[in-house]
Amino acid sequence: MSENKTVTFIITRQDHPDSQPYEEEFKLNYRPNMNVISALMEIRRNPVNAKGEKTTPVAWDMNCLEEVCGACSMKINGKPRQSCTALIDKLEQPIRLQPMDTFPVVRDLLIDRSRMFDSLKRIKAWIPIDGTYDLGPGPRMPERKRQWAYELSKCMTCGVCLEACPNVNSKSDFIGPAFLSLPRLYNTHPTGAMNKDERLEALMGDGGITGCGNSQNCVQVCPKGIPLTTSIAAMNRATSIQMFKKFFGSDHMVD
Repeated sequence: MSENKTVTFIITRQDHPDSQPYEEEFKLNYRPNMNVISALMEIRRNPVNAKGEKTTPVAWDMNCLEEVCGACSMKINGKPRQSCTALIDKLEQPIRLQPMDTFPVVRDLLIDRSRMFDSLKRIKAWIPIDGTYDLGPGPRMPERKRQWAYELSKCMTCGVCLEACPNVNSKSDFIGPAFLSLPRLYNTHPTGAMNKDERLEALMGDGGITGCGNSQNCVQVCPKGIPLTTSIAAMNRATSIQMFKKFFGSDHMVD
């Protein structure tokens, strides 16, 4: 009888970035096919905690609701994941919701993702194309290369791999797994390869690829199943070649 069944949430809340976090419990009537986002929406519509006290609506981030944008990342029962695809029926109760520890908290479950956007700038995560005039059709990628490049392109900058990585923390400037993998994608693109050296140089600097401890947590939690460890190994080789190129001179080195 779903009308008599309830779902219990224990949500870590924080009123503003400098305040202390605290926990607040909520109970909702169960509905079939609920996910965490729909539960948070219900709490927002009627912000009353388990004690029957009126409270402030819980703040969190979301956008696409279909695991494409990566905005709704949070820790659910201690595991970083997307809340839009976290089904209530598959979660142990009480369901604990917490913001990801790797990022500064803005409020409640809402985090500041500036760290990731700065990393995207650092690795030049774009294809520089001059749009001032028609360049005509670009070069085509071989099908075999295009297939694995597509897998890398599924990255939605959700931050889950950074949360799971033990080397990404407040005492480290390690750029994180996603930003070791993305340069491989952009360097593979026929036009993006023009900035290949710059991306490799970025990974060779402080907080770059040498910060990876090969824990492989990232590949286990990635919601898109991106082969992060394979990419990291490939970029390790690419940065090593780049280092030798600089040392001996590019005229004597071959990719």
